[in-house]
Amino acid sequence: MNPRQRRGLVFMAVSILIAVATFFVVTGYVANINSQVGSRVTVYRATTPIEPYTALSTDNLEAVEVPERWASDSSVLRLDDLLGRRVGFRLNVGTTVSSDMLIPSSSLEKDEREIAINVDAVTGLAGRVRPGDRVDILATFSDVPGLPKTTRMLSRDIRVVSIAGQQQVTQQSEQGLTEQDVIPVTLALVPKDVMRVTYAANFATEVRLVGLPSDVGTDRGNEVGEYDASDLGGKAIPEGVNG
Repeated sequence: MNPRQRRGLVFMAVSILIAVATFFVVTGYVANINSQVGSRVTVYRATTPIEPYTALSTDNLEAVEVPERWASDSSVLRLDDLLGRRVGFRLNVGTTVSSDMLIPSSSLEKDEREIAINVDAVTGLAGRVRPGDRVDILATFSDVPGLPKTTRMLSRDIRVVSIAGQQQVTQQSEQGLTEQDVIPVTLALVPKDVMRVTYAANFATEVRLVGLPSDVGTDRGNEVGEYDASDLGGKAIPEGVNG
């Protein structure tokens, strides 16, 4: 074997050693990355800003695969678990939706119906009312022709289902269109009270929630259910009637 052949064998042996070393380095690096990342799971993120109480759908969600170790158990959901569900606060683009964000599905009894009314910081108990609380609903009528100016008890011991964040609505008033901050509150009512509260929400001057103590089942039948000027020693005159 001449010197040139020996040099060729040496170079070949060195090349083989380098290739083997490179293989083991790359294999070790990949194994290290896999040990850090692990398997991947599917989570769902918001593709557009999602306002409070907007139904989740394929229009505002996208599936994204992420390493399992980087995803919480509550964020690994099926699309069927999310469609039609709602979140009670605003989601920004890219926010991962998790089960603890979702508003619980309706827990209505057979004789209950859900209805939402708008209150403000005062008529809604200044933020003290929470889902699951019990409230009375009062309405004050002062601008309905034929009705005396009076405050009436509409419904007693009503369960609060959910409360949305503060929102702005446009309302028509004597000053024209005005913006008002409101808080939508969803209540569970029996059917006979749904129409009563709906009427008051549209025609009463004010609809107010009254917080109750946690004494479920207490007899409150002796509480006043209506109050007008006659209770102050005056005369309750219907709107549009000259006294």
